[in-house]
Amino acid sequence: MSEQCLERSEKKSEKALKVGIVAGEASGDILAAGLIKQLKKRYPNATFEGIAGPKMQAQGCHSLFDMEELSVMGLVEVLSRIRRLLFVRKSILNHFLANPPDVFIGVDAPDFNLGLELKLKKHGIKTVQYVSPTVWAWREKRIFKIAKATNLVLSIFPFEKQVYDKHHIPCEYVGHTMADDIAIKPDKQKARLSLKLKESATVLALLPGSRKREVGTLIDVFIQSCLLLKSDIADLKILIPVVNRQRKDQVDQHIQTHNPDLSIQVVIGHAREVMIASDAVLLASGTATLEAMLCKKNMVTAYKLSGLTYQMMKYLYKAKYFALPNVLADEKLIPELLQDDVTPQKISDLLLPMLTLQSGDEQQALITKFETLHESLKQDADMQSATAVANLIEQQP
Repeated sequence: MSEQCLERSEKKSEKALKVGIVAGEASGDILAAGLIKQLKKRYPNATFEGIAGPKMQAQGCHSLFDMEELSVMGLVEVLSRIRRLLFVRKSILNHFLANPPDVFIGVDAPDFNLGLELKLKKHGIKTVQYVSPTVWAWREKRIFKIAKATNLVLSIFPFEKQVYDKHHIPCEYVGHTMADDIAIKPDKQKARLSLKLKESATVLALLPGSRKREVGTLIDVFIQSCLLLKSDIADLKILIPVVNRQRKDQVDQHIQTHNPDLSIQVVIGHAREVMIASDAVLLASGTATLEAMLCKKNMVTAYKLSGLTYQMMKYLYKAKYFALPNVLADEKLIPELLQDDVTPQKISDLLLPMLTLQSGDEQQALITKFETLHESLKQDADMQSATAVANLIEQQP
């Protein structure tokens, strides 16, 4: 980005900017909230509305629907909710056609946002897709739909921009806001003090996902893994940070029904703090694996899909890995378990040495690789994304 563009976009404007913005899950809520915060500095009179999570709403974004409406996973699972999703998208489209924003920003959720962006762009509304769809992993031809639907793509991973540049599609690499927020060397002792955990305790962070179905699919096998681990580590401390009250109620109910005697602490929020305080992390595949990497934690990541979705993905998915640390490094840094491999025995066998052997050359080599990846993602993402959006807004037709 040129110095002239940066200087122009950093100037405050009295313009009553109207921004449409849609995020579909907790990770998008984090990205969007940071972007909104920076845009408000440039446009103090700006208004924001669309579909927003709690962090976006805390920045003043008005949500027309609950973000939970979009938090669905898997091809088959989406089909079961398709009528409702189409209703929500049509409602959002009609709202923005009747009340045109200066720019519309879709944050992740590409299957929902790209169709919306395509129709809004046809009506002369500038559109941005924040977080590139995984065209490098599957359904590569989507890149042509992205080109038609957007004026600009904001990519969070460095290798993505090369794909867009090859096809001459406007794209800015902005990095990831979590890489800016998390220290290169996180303070484990401070996190433990904050959570009232003993320095000598062996701590496992357990994150079964942010969506209802994810949690429902993984919580039992994760807890069964913990039971196996406790046979070797009797005083193992288990913490489960969840994204909201609904997920806490879901996890609490499962524990009370199936494992009432198992001591597990379930907390709303504080996922980053819990991961930093932990000795190892067991988690659902997704953005949380990136956050665990930035927290410099060894981890096991797992995922289970419906049978039909899994068979379809086996055919469609082209990348070597699905865990983000492995994708970024282009090598297997952390164990990935998928579908039938997601068993209590396999999980506990992988976690046990992580929890009991926490030093050594191999562990230090892993942390060094995590730090290198962290540096590559540390780009002041909130500022960079706001600058790119502001430049697009100020562009003359």
